[in-house]
Amino acid sequence: MYRQHSLGNLVRKNLTFKRFQDLNITRNKHTRIDKILIANRGEIACRITRTAKKLGVKTVGVFSEADRNSMHVNLTDEAYCIGPAPSSQSYLRQDKIISIAKQSKCQAIHPGYGFLSENVEFAELCQKSNIIFIGPPAKAIRDMGIKSTSKAIMSEAGVPIIEGYHGEDQSDEILLAKAKLIGFPLMIKAVRGGGGKGMRIAWKESEFQQSLESARTESHKSFGDSAVLLEKYVAEPRHVEVQIFADHYGNAVHLFERDCSVQRRHQKIIEEAPAPGISDELRMELGSAAVRAAKAVGYVGAGTVEFILDRQTHSFHFMEMNTRLQVEHPITEAITGTDLVEWQLKVAAGEKLPLQQEDIYLRGHAFEARIYAEEPRNNFLPGAGQLSYLVTPSVADNIRVETGVKENDQVSVHYDPMIAKLVVWGQDRNSALRILHSKLSEYNIAGLETNVEFLKDLCSHEKFKNGDVHTGFIEENYKTLFPKLQVPNDVLAQGTLGIILNEELEAMKKSIETNDPFSPFAIESGIRLNHILMRKFEFLVGEEKFVVDVKYVEPEIFMMRINDSGAWRKVTGTMTMDGKTMKLNIEIDGVIQRVNIAKVDDQIVLFGRDRSWKLKIPEPNYVSRIKSNSSIDLGAAVSPIPGIVDKILIKNGDIVNKGDPLLVIVAMKMEYIIKASNDGEIGSILCKIGDNVAKDKLLVKMKNVTDQ
Repeated sequence: MYRQHSLGNLVRKNLTFKRFQDLNITRNKHTRIDKILIANRGEIACRITRTAKKLGVKTVGVFSEADRNSMHVNLTDEAYCIGPAPSSQSYLRQDKIISIAKQSKCQAIHPGYGFLSENVEFAELCQKSNIIFIGPPAKAIRDMGIKSTSKAIMSEAGVPIIEGYHGEDQSDEILLAKAKLIGFPLMIKAVRGGGGKGMRIAWKESEFQQSLESARTESHKSFGDSAVLLEKYVAEPRHVEVQIFADHYGNAVHLFERDCSVQRRHQKIIEEAPAPGISDELRMELGSAAVRAAKAVGYVGAGTVEFILDRQTHSFHFMEMNTRLQVEHPITEAITGTDLVEWQLKVAAGEKLPLQQEDIYLRGHAFEARIYAEEPRNNFLPGAGQLSYLVTPSVADNIRVETGVKENDQVSVHYDPMIAKLVVWGQDRNSALRILHSKLSEYNIAGLETNVEFLKDLCSHEKFKNGDVHTGFIEENYKTLFPKLQVPNDVLAQGTLGIILNEELEAMKKSIETNDPFSPFAIESGIRLNHILMRKFEFLVGEEKFVVDVKYVEPEIFMMRINDSGAWRKVTGTMTMDGKTMKLNIEIDGVIQRVNIAKVDDQIVLFGRDRSWKLKIPEPNYVSRIKSNSSIDLGAAVSPIPGIVDKILIKNGDIVNKGDPLLVIVAMKMEYIIKASNDGEIGSILCKIGDNVAKDKLLVKMKNVTDQ
């Protein structure tokens, strides 16, 4: 077990307790906190509520109209509707939140993460309203929230920073001139906020202006500020962050580091603690730098200091400081045996840190996998809709499932598409990784596309298993992470038998309901009941079609053949129902297999140990013919995701070239530009700004220029 030594002798002399006092951080008197308002939603609101209940602290929740029946609403002691679904009209309404806190007699507000958690004005409003803000002082939020200011403070404190431009002049001309000096590729970042919002890479000068405008637009929507900074782009960096905690008395500690390198769209997808391949000496250096950063800004509460770590040399540079609890805080709790939300509540009440640096131990290894509603094989496009089927792993001392949704809940287009966080702990990295893969196989979801299978493939990747990670890991290993999938014949046989046995169970159920064993329900559905000797099943897996021929041999026995090729295979089995889950025991050519099956709409989903498979039952031929007779004009623009139409960049009659932007869809806090699929003339625009559109919704029809 690794024990971190005291960092007192490593702290720079100019960052003394007196300096801490000079930053207007004063000792708080102990304040009794017995009721808090949680100004957030989803899994973080549920997480905060659980710790509050453990400590005997009452909780007040807030919810938008879309979240009325959400899990976090049901967990809190009382909850108040705060407005319509859009966060700008609900979770970002500072006045309403303060009013509800006063009305419900809360002494404190916990902002969670996202929304108002790093909002300076909200922290100041809480103070003016005599309500404790469970977070750092407003000055620390302001200094660290403005990346240009934070980098200046870090540089003065001796924390290494990366080359870039952090100036106030935001004119296009100055930004382009500074970009040329820094060199391409370079990173454009929103000055405020984080989470990958308002971040773009300009690979070459010709891309700079478009990347700049896109970053500004997204930054303004997310943080109300379009200012950006420029940074030298570090090839193949690792993203390593250090959890820090400070109290009102000048005490500051770190709780070791996390590696969050594997990302898509500059957003984390899997995290681990501690970082793989980090020496004890480097761990000390990172922790020391993070504590210096906390003291330099007069920090109080939970925070995270993020570093860019060179993959080869292990030199590191300050990237930013998140002045809040992080999404991935559970893995730090797992390796230190702490409850960081409990620490937040105690420090907010004026108590000293529960532990000093020499009392904080590192034990074992932990992973957090973020489970999202998204399509990894389609550029990780987020999704929204109903969680029609949901089975989660059972929790244990080393297994946590952090979630804010349950089966049949909606993943809303208005908020982040994260469904849950699966957190596991093991004695070492290899054992923790094995546990993670095993528990991901127990996470069964149908009704929405998710990244569960991608996470399993990631855990199995040799480079990831060796800890050879960096922020471009997915792009570098794309072919091996997304190989062409070959559907095993056993899977098709399992799906076929599952349908047959499910039909028989339904037939039996209806015959019992009608008290007629010879009812039409019983006669028309079962392959055995109506003595049909042959039957054909068709499935789609992606775009690939499969045909399964089935022969009825005798009771309980079938012969099956896939795509009119190969030998006929003997198949038998039984099935039971457990809620919505069909539990299939199947024997194929003498080999017994067990698989769980869910049926959702026109799909059956088979959850195997290695991989889950979605078998789509094709629509009848006559439906396909109807659709083909009313086919969409060539060049139609279709929404790739459910979202809200934010901008329409064209008008009827415009001539556009392939790749030209047509409109902008906003969904799950992200901005997506829909571009023309070919040259053509705009025929008709079938949407307007503000429309809430479904996935695959036809938005623009175009005429082919060559057809005119």
